[in-house]
Amino acid sequence: MSAKKNISRRQFLKYAGLAAGAAASAGVASKFEGSPLSATTVRAKGFPTVLGQSFQGVTVRVHAISGANYDELYKIIPEWEEKTGAKVEFVFKGDGFSTDKRLVQDFAAGTVDYDVCWDHSSFFSQYVKAGGLEPLDAYFSADDLKDFIPRLVDAARRDGSLWVIPRHFDISCLHYRTDLLGDKKPPETWDEFKQMSIELTDAKTGVYGTEFAGKEEALSGRFYEVLVAEGGALFDDKWEPVFNSPAGVKAATMFADLYKANAMPPDMTNYVWEDVARNFANGTIGMYTEWYGWYSFFQDPKTSKVAGKFDLARAPMGDGKIHSGWAGHHGFSITKASKNKEAAASLIKYLTSPEGNELEAKLGFLVARQSVWDKIIKEAETATNPLDKKRLELALLQAQEDFKTPPLIAEWLPMSNVLYPIVQKIILGDVEPKAGLDDAVKQVHDLMDKAGYYKAA
Repeated sequence: MSAKKNISRRQFLKYAGLAAGAAASAGVASKFEGSPLSATTVRAKGFPTVLGQSFQGVTVRVHAISGANYDELYKIIPEWEEKTGAKVEFVFKGDGFSTDKRLVQDFAAGTVDYDVCWDHSSFFSQYVKAGGLEPLDAYFSADDLKDFIPRLVDAARRDGSLWVIPRHFDISCLHYRTDLLGDKKPPETWDEFKQMSIELTDAKTGVYGTEFAGKEEALSGRFYEVLVAEGGALFDDKWEPVFNSPAGVKAATMFADLYKANAMPPDMTNYVWEDVARNFANGTIGMYTEWYGWYSFFQDPKTSKVAGKFDLARAPMGDGKIHSGWAGHHGFSITKASKNKEAAASLIKYLTSPEGNELEAKLGFLVARQSVWDKIIKEAETATNPLDKKRLELALLQAQEDFKTPPLIAEWLPMSNVLYPIVQKIILGDVEPKAGLDDAVKQVHDLMDKAGYYKAA
């Protein structure tokens, strides 16, 4: 891992295989509620049956993410080819940044010549808006989906349809130094987190109580998850931005107060994901929220000074009695342009099967199927480090109860680009929290208006 290259959360989710639910932010979840078509409904409507079907002579073309450990799953494809008589051709393999870039370009230009594509809960809405994806309800029955963790499936729904089949996910939890907390319990609320962060700060030893990635989508997401925990929302049910609420002001004030108290590094507004992880590994941070995917890095004495000196806990909750849980998942979609949708669905079912999930679980991914979680947690009972099992149990609990995606809209990233610079100003003390959020709300409203959200029916 490079110590010099800074990457955004958008890139990092896909470079490192760490996926970041609720159907959207707390205020808009109802917009995307829905349920898969039952097998009976599928037959009644004449939709094709996929399971057990032969696809002799069919070639399924795949646009795939690659690198890290992603390609290990693709090694089971020959087994599917043998079972179905079909062939798989990879038309593109690339890191997450180039994968997303080409999908956006192809959907916009109408140049899609593949059947299955990589997808992600945070980004699929832009592909839906471009008309590039096929709704999956006709190909995946309730029985097909029953083993998947429900919040992961819900995070792939919008406009009454299912668009992505989950592969694996990531979610933030609290990482804290056991050698610094001593007998103290980790904070259960954001109020406790704030106070304890200030108490842990020690200028003599160079330890800061906490930190956050302080720019780009990374900061927008952290503000979002604290906002929701405090009982707030980014939007109301009419897509009006409402994050300048008392809950939003409290969330923004916490960031500003921590910075003012020197409980966070002074250059934190320049940090992205690799920076905050490196700081924790270097032993300069008392506690912070982080993705599970860094676990092996933190536990390796060759890369981490805190190996064996940290523990994990559920992310804090706020006045809304809601635990934070910013999350996302990788998955697979079928393109609207596909001429082999039945075969494409069959391939996705095979790649996200229990066998496929078990393979990826052994690589360290947080996979999508409940049955596989039950198996790997049972196997972890013999681990020499108790945290290995606790980590799995905690991740599963959060996936079942705390998984929250950003709003499932194509405008999430443009909105983030409006929000994060203003939150930075609030943190640095350049603007008061309420005034800054009022400004951000006005700008986001204008953005959403231009995107057509407020047009009369």
